[in-house]
Amino acid sequence: MNVHLTFDIEVWCNGWANLDEQFPTCYSRYVYGHSRRGNYALPKTLEILSRYNLRGIFFVEPLFSARFGAEYLKRIVRLIDDAGQEVQLHLHPEWTDEIRPPILADVSKKRQHLTYYSLDEQVELIRFGKTLLEDALGKKITAFRAGSYAANTNTFQALASNGITIDSSINGCYPISAPELVQEYGSARPFAAHGITTFPISVFRDGFGQMRPAQVGACSYREMRQALISAQLSEWTDFVIVSHNFEMLKQGVTSPDFIVAKRFEALCSFLGENQRELPVTGFTTSGLHFLQPLQVKHPRAHLGGTALRHLEQIARRVI
Repeated sequence: MNVHLTFDIEVWCNGWANLDEQFPTCYSRYVYGHSRRGNYALPKTLEILSRYNLRGIFFVEPLFSARFGAEYLKRIVRLIDDAGQEVQLHLHPEWTDEIRPPILADVSKKRQHLTYYSLDEQVELIRFGKTLLEDALGKKITAFRAGSYAANTNTFQALASNGITIDSSINGCYPISAPELVQEYGSARPFAAHGITTFPISVFRDGFGQMRPAQVGACSYREMRQALISAQLSEWTDFVIVSHNFEMLKQGVTSPDFIVAKRFEALCSFLGENQRELPVTGFTTSGLHFLQPLQVKHPRAHLGGTALRHLEQIARRVI
């Protein structure tokens, strides 16, 4: 079973007021995460992946740079590319009305999700973001993830129009995430539709039977390991894990969140030790003709792993 370690790389400014004043501090936090214990944003993520010889897929959001300057995007992609990791496109269109000159005709109000835009608007937004990222990276972009997992059939058509053939936007825990495609194809295994191959975020049942996405900051290490093993035993072909550049930081500050950092380190150690059975790879279309768009049983985690997560979440609030 292939494992895909994916990371959404984003920069935010604590709201939309005073963007220019907030940006320098927020950029430093989201990209580097400086602290007295080291840099716990992108540098720490790349360091841990390198330590265990693992390949990550970094979905980088470029629209912010159309407001603040291309050099800020270049610094991000250079960090990732110089570490030998994969850079792909992420898009949060709520930046659209902050860009001057406007890139769309109608930017009179903020529209958060890509699904709030027409097909033609999605085509243009993806084209614009892809150009920004390719110019910064100096390489072609082949894969995409929508911000907030908000995608629809128009998104797939817009991707195809822009020469992007792989998507990883679907998250079965988010109702806004391609509901018409999920109804037809399910949200567990990869499938091909409208010329696009999509690798959904993996979702499992926790120890209480609740659906939960495989996200580093939202699962205990035990839950993640149990879900991986369960998926492998169920003969899944691919398991997609998601994280963000800020997940190893405490909310709103640059102090490290050592509980999440320990989770990520343990997960990478486990995957590094089991690369024969669970190879960590980029996205590929090989073997997709064997895939069927069928509903499949979701992996399960045990009660003990879920109980540990609840204890960890309590500890994160008080430490």
